[in-house]
Amino acid sequence: MKQLFYFFAVFLCIANTAVAQGFTDTWTQKQLMEPKTLADRITQNKMSNTVVVNIGPDAVIKGSYNAGPGSDSRNLEKMRTYLKNVPKDKEVVLYCGCCPFAKCPNIRPAFKALTEMGYKNARLLNIPHNIKTDWIDKKYPVSE
Repeated sequence: MKQLFYFFAVFLCIANTAVAQGFTDTWTQKQLMEPKTLADRITQNKMSNTVVVNIGPDAVIKGSYNAGPGSDSRNLEKMRTYLKNVPKDKEVVLYCGCCPFAKCPNIRPAFKALTEMGYKNARLLNIPHNIKTDWIDKKYPVSE
């Protein structure tokens, strides 16, 4: 069932490619986090200063909060509400993974909203292909 869900999510992202191509990147290379870096922190229980928020169709990463697709303003508001009491110096890592990173319709509006909120350690999980290829298939920690 989860595989069918991921197939559908990838299909939706590909369908939104034309929309995503109109976006510009709002982050620097320094603000990207490699999946292995986050996976190692989760495995080693070194997450006390890190908050992980899913801004895609499903929260896959262990311990992440599911705000929902960042292309929807209601979900951006869910993310803002969730983070309102999180200190601005905490590291906040956003991820989606519905489709190829370069074409994702969710990451740009969500990352822009996060930085506008004043988070000094805003990060974006670098998922170049999709969450299945770049996280699940590598056997990184997933939600139960």
